Amino acid sequence: MPPTTVTSATVTEEPWAPELSAVGTVAPVQGAMLAMELPGTVEQVKFENGSSVQKGDVLVQLDVSSEQAQLRSAEADGELARVAAERARNLRKGDVISQSELDTAEATLKQKVAQVDNMQAMIAKRTVRAPFSGEAGIRQVNPGQMVPAGQQIVSLQSLDPVYVNLALPQQRLAELKQGLAVRVTSDAIPGRDFKGKLTAINSQVDEVTRNVQVQATLENKEHLLKPGMFVNSSVILPREEKTIVIPATAISYAPFGDSVFVIEKKHDEKTKQDGLVLRQQFIRTGETRGDFVAITKGLKAGEQVASTGVFKLRNGASVVIDNKMAPHPKLNPTPPNT
Repeated sequence: MPPTTVTSATVTEEPWAPELSAVGTVAPVQGAMLAMELPGTVEQVKFENGSSVQKGDVLVQLDVSSEQAQLRSAEADGELARVAAERARNLRKGDVISQSELDTAEATLKQKVAQVDNMQAMIAKRTVRAPFSGEAGIRQVNPGQMVPAGQQIVSLQSLDPVYVNLALPQQRLAELKQGLAVRVTSDAIPGRDFKGKLTAINSQVDEVTRNVQVQATLENKEHLLKPGMFVNSSVILPREEKTIVIPATAISYAPFGDSVFVIEKKHDEKTKQDGLVLRQQFIRTGETRGDFVAITKGLKAGEQVASTGVFKLRNGASVVIDNKMAPHPKLNPTPPNT
């Protein structure tokens, strides 16, 4: 058989900062599903679906005409009680009435003031305001609708910054500390890396999974990350390690083990010439970054491996190297849209 033409890549040793990778979930710094505290009829909906609202903005107003009438009645009773209590104080100074009569007038005034406060609170509870600034979702009520207590109104989420919650194995607990850099990517937003910092480490380890929950905080000015999204998260440890790396295209993945084809020089006894042959080498892979894969066992720096078409190669085959069409792997590839 004539020699097979292959492309080659050199096994290199690179300083990679170790990363702890896990699937995380985006969570809002502040988020709530707003609901009605009291039943009533929706009079006005004062926000648009998906709009930004500020803390204190009125979102939904229920009909309060009956409560306002009762409030005016309570205010009139309170004013009468205030006048009666003032008169009783003056009469008591002249020793015209007894102390018990003054106490009764004072207590009546306090009761009437409490009734006014109660009606004002009832009216306030029929006005739903934004408890914090954020982005409103899709409303669940409409004007004229009769709603019960507990009826959901709208989801309100604060989207800048956001949290990312993830779980890491307890074996890595000693390496974790607040302030470590965190990188987040999402399949929903290809080509974008979101950077943040580790801001919280749970005070206990899960007894079932033996994982510790950690939380990162990220800027989200464009509101691209939404609460509930799954994201790929990496906690970057503050040190560098020498790592053996090769292009991912050089690896032949198989159920019985991953391998590469190492290109070696061999002297042919028949032709008395030196040639290149392949030696299949089983390896153990580590993490993947861009177009490269870390090798934890099986290779050493400086060796040459076949970098493309490994599925059609065989152990001991003669090869020639032609790198004119060889791919150029990168740590941060940016493939074009095709």
